[in-house]
Amino acid sequence: MSGNEAQIDYWNGQGGDRFARNQSAIDSGLAKLTDAVMAFAAPQPDERVLDVGCGAGTTTFRLRERVGPNGATAGVDVSARLLQVARARADAAHADVAFVEGDAAVHEFQPVFDLVFSRFGVMFFADCVAAFKNIRTALSPGGRLVFVCWRGLSENLWAHAPLIAAKPFLPPMEAPDPHAPGPFAFADGARLRTILANAGFKGIEIEKLDTTMGLGETLAEATEQALNLGPTARLTAELDETTLQSLRSAIAAALKPYQTPEGIRPPAACWLVRARP
Repeated sequence: MSGNEAQIDYWNGQGGDRFARNQSAIDSGLAKLTDAVMAFAAPQPDERVLDVGCGAGTTTFRLRERVGPNGATAGVDVSARLLQVARARADAAHADVAFVEGDAAVHEFQPVFDLVFSRFGVMFFADCVAAFKNIRTALSPGGRLVFVCWRGLSENLWAHAPLIAAKPFLPPMEAPDPHAPGPFAFADGARLRTILANAGFKGIEIEKLDTTMGLGETLAEATEQALNLGPTARLTAELDETTLQSLRSAIAAALKPYQTPEGIRPPAACWLVRARP
């Protein structure tokens, strides 16, 4: 047991269903961040790559293209729902990609990968040090770990602005544990460095990435995306339709300052991380 059972249940329930339904919009919104972490990871022809928290496989397919016909790519995720989408996409594209349902914190890896990669898939472990120790076992000598994760909630206005707008419609809540498994668990870069060092990684590099998140072309699209992505989605899932209508108006007002010619693009703040075993 990894202690990740609550996360596994969530990603095999409403979380996995929500992401599966909105995968295309999510991928579009994350495009700038995905491009940045791909460039940072620099997958090379002939390399063997593992995509941790691969979800519906978008990054896995891009990695497969980068390593070429003599390389190999596999994705691992706890969500059977998202892997169902990934495998259907692979079949439709005749893509040579292996998808494995498993918890990267405890899965028995072989040390065969030149690159272990993740786009927002490593912030959900109950025991982070133990999880990264296990992930390290997937790397071959000379391999590298590369991932992107969110910085603090207050810096990520794509999530923070809708959440602040939603607060008047929600019951009072205690402040969450900032280190609990979740999207912003690695907001503290110094803590993240310590976790990786305690897991046995060397040559740890942590760089800031400041960019934007695409929430949609219109305020209406962005509002719906905010209700399907990030902390607001979990907190508002049980609201009645009348309350949701009022909430939509509040979120639209909160996102209006981020209108651009490219659509609604609030700030997104991340860490780009690279380390070696």
